[in-house]
Amino acid sequence: MKRIHRCLPLLLLVPLLSWAAETEFALTIRNHRFEPAELKVPAGQKIKLVVHNTDATPEEFESHALNREKVVQPGARASIFVGPLAPGRYPFFGEFHEKTAQGALVAE
Repeated sequence: MKRIHRCLPLLLLVPLLSWAAETEFALTIRNHRFEPAELKVPAGQKIKLVVHNTDATPEEFESHALNREKVVQPGARASIFVGPLAPGRYPFFGEFHEKTAQGALVAE
């Protein structure tokens, strides 16, 4: 029983360490566009994108370069984990309004 008590603080710390390793970035969908349209993120680091859809219709965040797609319902938020990314430009788009919903992550 004493062994478990000694290991417990370490076990509780592991989720905190993995959470702290992620940097969070916000994207907003407004008027069928991504804001900001270009988002600079750190290269070589796992990141969390939080996409908030303020429109009255659903939109899908899609990126072939990032190998991600996620439908974001009206008024909802979605978390999308990517990386670590090599330096470069990673385009994404909104599948439901592809003409206007365009953007890119720029890893530096």
